[in-house]
Amino acid sequence: MKAVIQDRYGAADVVTVGDLPEPVPADDEILVRVRAASLNGSDRENLAGRPFYARLRGLRRPRHPVPGSDIAGVVSAVGRAVTEYAPGDEVFGELAEYRGGLAEYVAASPRLLARKPPGMTFVDAAAIPQAGGIALRATQGVQPGDRVLVNGAGGAGGVFLIGLAKHLGASVTAVDRADKADHLLRLGADETIAYEDQDWADHRGRYDRIVDLVANRSPYRVHRALRPGGTYLVVGGHTRILLATLVAGPTIRWTTGKRVRVLVVPQSRADVATVATLVADGVIGPVVDRIYPLEEAPAALARLAAGDTQGKVVIEVT
Repeated sequence: MKAVIQDRYGAADVVTVGDLPEPVPADDEILVRVRAASLNGSDRENLAGRPFYARLRGLRRPRHPVPGSDIAGVVSAVGRAVTEYAPGDEVFGELAEYRGGLAEYVAASPRLLARKPPGMTFVDAAAIPQAGGIALRATQGVQPGDRVLVNGAGGAGGVFLIGLAKHLGASVTAVDRADKADHLLRLGADETIAYEDQDWADHRGRYDRIVDLVANRSPYRVHRALRPGGTYLVVGGHTRILLATLVAGPTIRWTTGKRVRVLVVPQSRADVATVATLVADGVIGPVVDRIYPLEEAPAALARLAAGDTQGKVVIEVT
């Protein structure tokens, strides 16, 4: 089968498209014929091997040579112990260990995959899992009238965060490069901040919730942008900032009443299905930046690594 192959960490030029043996599903797995796979911030990190936690699944090189975690496709075969799915079923979701999706076939656990809603395209379904799950968890508890800031909103993760926060009645400030301002306003943001021009962390006491997709500021500094009782959530960023947030969070809450913590988002079929229902009902929707064929996956990864995306990059496997 054709697959994207990554044998070391680095820039997009370390990946190639080549041939690998078609996987054989274990008794408790299903074989999925991949129709589409979307890229996430985790794919950028797993490509570069940075931050350091990206190497937990291979210190010197990826243990699994095929990148890609979010897929949509058709069940081709099932293991002997699988009764939930049958060949021909259309499924989508995240893959365990966040790898294996950029290929014609993948053997996967059915517990992480949901049935694709009828009428939803494979491209739209593939764009949902990781970004949708993060957005669902990051916006829990948001109330009408809350002021929500999303840092790094112009990439793969911001689409659903802005959409869900707006659906819950919040006012949304979206932070990214200046050239993404129009894109962020189209997504529904009430205002935008270009990080080249100003630092949102200087906005004292302004936000009820901050969701940081690219954390690079001290937690002792960013909590000052929160209103009393507000919440700051780190989703991704520098390892030292994640560690500092874990250490500082309890002290900040004890001294200020503000919650400052790392948001751990488990892989969840239920979360993916919930977001897919919201998409199917027209409440929120994925925004696709570009669609690439599998043969051009290195170019897609290069666009992701450069931070040029405005929405989800999707690889279509035909």
